[in-house]
Amino acid sequence: MTNLNAFGLINDKREDALVTHFKRNIGRRVFILTEAFPFMFIGEIKGVMEDIVALDVETTSVPALEGKEWKVHIDSIDVFYIETGIGAKIPHLKDNSVEDAT
Repeated sequence: MTNLNAFGLINDKREDALVTHFKRNIGRRVFILTEAFPFMFIGEIKGVMEDIVALDVETTSVPALEGKEWKVHIDSIDVFYIETGIGAKIPHLKDNSVEDAT
């Protein structure tokens, strides 16, 4: 049972760290991949409520779902990248974007 308890503590710490990281980056652009449809999001982090990230989505894998606010559960995120101004920028995938991806 000790191993199961340790595993639970590790998951709790992981989730807490991700929540804190997303909260610190509210207002920044993020790229997220999930296992579930629509699989990919690019947009701005609008807020974090418990373990749910609210995104102002500019691009997804399905154009009809763009331009809306999406709520993504942190446990469903497989991969993410947040623009911090230090590393590479997330490209704008729309032709009508005025911001340069360089």
